[in-house]
Amino acid sequence: MAFLQMAMDIVRHHHERYDGKGYPDRLVGNAIPLAARIVTIADVYDALRSRRVYKPALSHAASIQIMVEASPGQFDPLLLQAFQCCADKFEQIARESPD
Repeated sequence: MAFLQMAMDIVRHHHERYDGKGYPDRLVGNAIPLAARIVTIADVYDALRSRRVYKPALSHAASIQIMVEASPGQFDPLLLQAFQCCADKFEQIARESPD
């Protein structure tokens, strides 16, 4: 049952922002379930790195820069810092798994 609850938390809250300006519930900080805060970072990174009909795929460096500098308040700062520490692994995975 805990696994199903975690999945529901991710689905419902992965568009929340750490600063409370997200949706659907405008949760703030640690009120956002941890799993959703983690998936938010991965989801945004994937969206930036992926080509869409309305935009080209961005480089790893550009994606990281946007996430760190252009999105204040969007992410849990500690999780974003942890993401930055292992960002090279994300780049490696992206290279090994092209669209």
